Amino acid sequence: MTRSSPSLIEVEGLGYSYPSGEGQAGEGQAGEGQAGDGQAGDGQAGKGQAGKGRTGEALRDLDLAVPAGVRFALLGSNGAGKSTLFLHLNGTLRPSRGTIRVDGRPIDYGRVGLRHLRQQVGLVFQNSDDQLFAPTVWEDISFGPLNLGLSRAEVERRVEESLEILDLGDLRERATWSLSQGQKRRVAIAGVIAMRPRILILDEPQAGLDAVGTRQLVQLLEEIRQTGVTIMMSTHDLDFVAGWADEVAIIAAGETVCQGAAGAVLADLATLRAAGLTPPLVAEIAVRLHQLGLLEATTPLPMTRERLLDHLESLASWGVRKE
Repeated sequence: MTRSSPSLIEVEGLGYSYPSGEGQAGEGQAGEGQAGDGQAGDGQAGKGQAGKGRTGEALRDLDLAVPAGVRFALLGSNGAGKSTLFLHLNGTLRPSRGTIRVDGRPIDYGRVGLRHLRQQVGLVFQNSDDQLFAPTVWEDISFGPLNLGLSRAEVERRVEESLEILDLGDLRERATWSLSQGQKRRVAIAGVIAMRPRILILDEPQAGLDAVGTRQLVQLLEEIRQTGVTIMMSTHDLDFVAGWADEVAIIAAGETVCQGAAGAVLADLATLRAAGLTPPLVAEIAVRLHQLGLLEATTPLPMTRERLLDHLESLASWGVRKE
């Protein structure tokens, strides 16, 4: 896949089939030492979460490019291959064929290579209970940095910074099992951020969150992005994507359907529906306005709630002046 802007992650011709049997996909696939290699979450690699109970071809010659610095949304219906792709991007699964490059270099599946990869690519699971395993919040966040062999002072500095960014200071000594779903998600993100990744990948981070929790998550992710971290997430909420993402890719049955600027992809209602996705309401309204001649062909579609409301206000004002 050729792009004019530099890509932090490039995926070319990626294929992967889950093994038959008990479905412990990923065991032994990512080289030595998956558990404990550094990233908070590496310790979960041996829990059998990757592909448990699955068989068959999950990814089929998939292509993808994630430009540095963007808000990237990966869309697809259940079973499209989103989680399987994410597990490849941090080296938990190893592809049957194809290439994954991070910062221009193919993934090295040796122990040292995986440790380096998981410092660059941080993955937050959909279910935070799969990621949190230390007794307290502080211990869980410190797990990754400690396994990098950093000095105690550096580990403490990273943990304290992560606690501050995630607004978790009051919970540092709390037992992880006693946290709410939203708090667990923030702790999981803090553990990944403590590794200083270049890209933060979140698998359906809004799952289980109410509207307030989602707004807090968005604010948090934007603060993290301002530090230079690229954000990539999967989600089923296309209305959210319309107001958040810069770049969007759609996958279906393990294959890339399309990728491009968020506005252009979300305005392609037919492609969204063919992939089993419900188009965002703002996109449907914007496209209908264009079809009715209430939006000039040269005018970009108002793909966010705010821009759509502004355009409707301008139409109302135009109608008043016309009378």
